[in-house]
Amino acid sequence: MTKGFVILAQNTADVDYVKCAEVLAQSIKAQMPSANVSLISDNTTLCKAFDQVIKLPYGDIDPTSNWKLSNDWQVYEASPYEYTIKLEADLYLPSSIDHWWHTLQQRDVVISTTIRNFRQDISTSRAYRKFIDDNALPDCYNAITYFKKSDTARLFFEVVRDIFENWNQYIAILKCNRDELPTTDWVYAIASHIVGVEKTTLPSFTAMSMVHMKQFINDLPTTDWTDTFVYEILPHTLRVNTSPQLYPFHYQLKNFCDKISKSLYAR
Repeated sequence: MTKGFVILAQNTADVDYVKCAEVLAQSIKAQMPSANVSLISDNTTLCKAFDQVIKLPYGDIDPTSNWKLSNDWQVYEASPYEYTIKLEADLYLPSSIDHWWHTLQQRDVVISTTIRNFRQDISTSRAYRKFIDDNALPDCYNAITYFKKSDTARLFFEVVRDIFENWNQYIAILKCNRDELPTTDWVYAIASHIVGVEKTTLPSFTAMSMVHMKQFINDLPTTDWTDTFVYEILPHTLRVNTSPQLYPFHYQLKNFCDKISKSLYAR
């Protein structure tokens, strides 16, 4: 049995997502030294933070576009592991999540459905879930997704591909702005609905969750949480307003990865 973490990251004109992925990989290795971590990207320069750097099997679908999410479906074929946890690049692991495997490897696909605020409380905020609520879709957060090489997982990612490639046909029957771009959360939610919520989510497994640093989830006055909160980045602890962070930390502000890197991984 092989199991490991994959991070799909492609740089855009505005964000160095590969650097974010590198910082995430370093945090995984710090918490779980024996963990396997692979980067999936169009940037195939090997970095010591990763065990493997894997080229997108079908390449960049639209190399002229800054919207790289439409390549996400390739992660299933690209993953070198039988059991995979896919993590979004702008996450940081302040503690081990190795105990997740025991529950997850009993399933074919599990998309996270739980987020938390900086206090570690499960969030019930719907501020960013209008598309989900208006269309009665499952509450999916693609930033943490588990899958096993299986017929169900293959089907799920085939549906994800179909939604990205035929987005205009989907939004024609959905309640949303017709100019809405296909975010991965929305696409995963639709795919989960089509394949079956019972086959693709596990809401009772609330340990599989992340701290999400968006404004309204944390009752912030602005979108920049670093302007309001005091934070400490220490070798085995991340504290925000004195609260130790116990779950994967979705910092969202992409330049925060530079602060983590300078504090912990300066070369």
